Amino acid sequence: MVIQSFRKSVSAAAVAVAVSLLGSLATLPSASFAQDASSGASSAATAAAAKAAKPNVVVLATGGTIAGAGASAMNSATYSAAKVPVDKLLAGLPELANVANVKGEQVFQIASESFTNDNLLTLAKRVSALAKQGDVDGIVITHGTDTLAETAYFLSLTVQTDKPIVVVGSMRPGTALSADGALNLVNAVSVAGAKDSKGKGVFVTMNDEIQTARDVNKDINIKTGAFTSQWGPLGMVVEGRNYWFRAPAKRHTTQSEFNIDSIDKLPQVDIVYAYGSVQPTTVNALVDAGAKAIVHAGTGNGSVADRMVKPLQDARGKGVLIVRSSRVPYGFVLRNAEQPDDKYDWVVAHDMRPEKARILTMLALTKGVSTSELQRMFWEY
Repeated sequence: MVIQSFRKSVSAAAVAVAVSLLGSLATLPSASFAQDASSGASSAATAAAAKAAKPNVVVLATGGTIAGAGASAMNSATYSAAKVPVDKLLAGLPELANVANVKGEQVFQIASESFTNDNLLTLAKRVSALAKQGDVDGIVITHGTDTLAETAYFLSLTVQTDKPIVVVGSMRPGTALSADGALNLVNAVSVAGAKDSKGKGVFVTMNDEIQTARDVNKDINIKTGAFTSQWGPLGMVVEGRNYWFRAPAKRHTTQSEFNIDSIDKLPQVDIVYAYGSVQPTTVNALVDAGAKAIVHAGTGNGSVADRMVKPLQDARGKGVLIVRSSRVPYGFVLRNAEQPDDKYDWVVAHDMRPEKARILTMLALTKGVSTSELQRMFWEY
């Protein structure tokens, strides 16, 4: 009886241990899975938090050298522009993922010397629409360098936002040795996504410099440091960090009286270039062709040759606005110096180069301004 009781006790204990062990073993896989799931959820949450912490930047591609390709790595000045689509351009720069959440759109695929007024309107309207989106922190436009400064200035006058807008290009195609486009684009995205860029207008970010759209111009065609301003850059971007040294003094973006949302057509404004022995043929032809304004790119201080004064006066008499600028790249045109602007009812472009004076004049004409109003705009913008 004692033995049987002992055996029953042992059997009961063994069963209890076995059940306990089985119960423990049964819980092991679910605990492991729960741990893995918890770890995965934690990783996903970390990734989501990292993504949310980065700015959202949209890259609008229009073509140009930054999307160009040469026959060999030695071709830095001989190449075909506007060949690489935006998705491939961005895919070739995985470093962008460390800077911002980047999306790309192909707006155009053209060389910038072929830009038209319609292209300017289309691009600016798309930039304005994106700027209104809450999930967009900054906008980058890749652009050919030939008319890049004109497009940037147009955007600075017409897109009313405090969000950073950066226009960027390159002087060498991506296939060339020491191509500059990759770093220029990374820097542009960095500037566009930076909080300290907000409210400073439209930028051109190339060669590590942050230039304001109003002042910057292309001054040379075969060096990476092609874009300069006589008043100096706003700052520099180095390894993803902005270093600011000055702020724009002229009206732009949110301070502008122009709004791309209400502009659907730009009037004809043309440029007449001065040179030795220049003839009035071009002035007369442009007036006959329907020009609403003529920007005269004069010599020196916006000087006008004696044989050109009467044709320009006659053009003004027919309602064509006359803007006196200079073909000299630096300095500015003084009013009533060289020519009696008050007497002739002419306007001076101040420090605006002829091509940028054309941009401002076109926009002013959309408002039907007088010469005094246009002159005010040249002082303020």
